[in-house]
Amino acid sequence: MNAHTWNMCEMCDSFAPMSQAQLIDGKAIAAQIHSETQARVQALVAAGRPAPGITFVRVGEDPASQAYVRMKGAKAAELGIRSDTIVLAESTPQAELLALIQKLNADPAVHGILVQAPLPKQIDEDEIFSAIDYRKDVDGFHPVNVGKLLLGQNPLFTPCTPAGVHQLLIRSGVPLRGAEVVVLGRGNIVGKPMAAILLQKDANADATVTLLHSRSRDIAGHCRRADIIIAAMGQARFVKADMVKPGAVVIDVGVNRVEDATAKSGYRLVGDVDFAAVSEVAGMITPNPGGVGPMTIAMLLSNTVRAAEAAA
Repeated sequence: MNAHTWNMCEMCDSFAPMSQAQLIDGKAIAAQIHSETQARVQALVAAGRPAPGITFVRVGEDPASQAYVRMKGAKAAELGIRSDTIVLAESTPQAELLALIQKLNADPAVHGILVQAPLPKQIDEDEIFSAIDYRKDVDGFHPVNVGKLLLGQNPLFTPCTPAGVHQLLIRSGVPLRGAEVVVLGRGNIVGKPMAAILLQKDANADATVTLLHSRSRDIAGHCRRADIIIAAMGQARFVKADMVKPGAVVIDVGVNRVEDATAKSGYRLVGDVDFAAVSEVAGMITPNPGGVGPMTIAMLLSNTVRAAEAAA
């Protein structure tokens, strides 16, 4: 495994480090997945099927949302996936957005629909995500897909960020079967689906998962027993070195703004992990940025092709 070698204790299923933490390169792994996705697009077209198509819906002019949608659209075009972006005013009523979703649900040229969050306060996100046809729910948030995931019934789509974390672990050769995993954060976007993925009866899962949150007791104690820590709490540098078992795998999902007078914007983005300190203890760790972020887009576009394959 490149510069880092694992020892797995057969009796305790724990990890022992042989050197300083190896970086899990999310950009490189995302590139692998993009290559596979592009090949699937080409196979569909070669079989006489239309190229997969995704429609992004953005409500308002949030700068971060603009950037995210732009990046997703650019990568889609690079892979041969058709994409359209529909922009609605910040004041758009929920009924108008729901009517648009119904129109997209009925359009056979649209294989995937993504409504970019966050949405304005007058719009109920849960109702919007539930209105998207579950066969076009490439974000993986529809109750049908979430329910199938929890029941182990092979949902059409799994939420993109936890699916991306899963691929990071698999493709980095991290043993999952029987591993002690701590997931920090119980959100619907990452924490809950992440736990469900790793609990499945599967060669690439079968982990023992502890899901921690703001009301959990002895968070540090739980973390110190973990072979794998997945941090998705939304608290800057929450995971400290003394919370990590030597040799553990640490995945940092967090994106947090912290003040920085030296930055042009006056702030910079950091993760939920104190990277510099934890990398001295962990066996493997994701950088932030460059770890989980690229995987989210990779899984979104993979899901879009899956939608087109299912429709075909």
